[in-house]
Amino acid sequence: MNEELIKIQKAVEKFQQKPAGTVIPLYPGIELCYLTFSTNSFSVQHKAMPHIIQINYCKAGQVIWEMKNGNRIYLNPGDFSLHTMKACTDSVLTFPGSMYQGLIICINLQEASGNPPELLKDNHIFDTVLPEKFCQDDSPVFLAGNEQTESIFSAFYNQPEALRLPYQKIKVSELLLYLSKMNFTPQKQLMEYQPELIASIRKIHDQLLQHMEQRITIEELARRYLINPTTLKNAFKSVYGTSLAAHIKEHRLEQAANMLKETDKTIAEIAQAVGYDSQSRFTAAFKAYFNVLPREYRKNR
Repeated sequence: MNEELIKIQKAVEKFQQKPAGTVIPLYPGIELCYLTFSTNSFSVQHKAMPHIIQINYCKAGQVIWEMKNGNRIYLNPGDFSLHTMKACTDSVLTFPGSMYQGLIICINLQEASGNPPELLKDNHIFDTVLPEKFCQDDSPVFLAGNEQTESIFSAFYNQPEALRLPYQKIKVSELLLYLSKMNFTPQKQLMEYQPELIASIRKIHDQLLQHMEQRITIEELARRYLINPTTLKNAFKSVYGTSLAAHIKEHRLEQAANMLKETDKTIAEIAQAVGYDSQSRFTAAFKAYFNVLPREYRKNR
């Protein structure tokens, strides 16, 4: 049914040099495909199919999906999107972290409406809810995940093999029921940012990682790059999935762990090299992150 899923599978094979996940038929007109790959980007081209809707869920990594008409989807872990296959006829997927894991649910509205799953027979989701609530004008919709959606999507993973297909069928039905009752307005979409801002956010990210010994405030970065501080914080989280402070702290501590293993620098020197002016503050942060003191971590290298 879904020519784009096949194209994505081939792209995965190209970059991973191994078979991609198979397309799994769940109901008439409804298919599922798991995606896992490590690359910076790839493009997809296919004919326009407004009667097919994709639901995309990001489990790990981040993706920026840019459509030919300029529309973009930004997904971080837990987020999901909906769009018709008319919207993505000529599109490019970019992965800021060079890796991605997620899934795609493809729904052929014509096939599914003619023979819907038993639980969905009377709610008109394929006739009106999906196309009219979420996919008007073929514009993509991307939504922040929440506790309820995460409980649905997480159940697609780590199920016993004998129960995997039943879980997949049940969770697809549950997701569609959730979308049916969801009070959606365009304002609930995740924020979309201009390419120039995204480019600046990436420059900021690279600068911070190249100079971890420096402590640069958000206000200083905002002045340097002429970005409103609130916009900077929100855009950074949209692209990298976590706050700027949390993201850089994680990189500082991971770098410190590498230095503890690979160098003979003192703990004080390592603390300074990754931006901590106090050894005691560095030790406390390291212990909270790795659940072990730096000295003990080095002994076990």
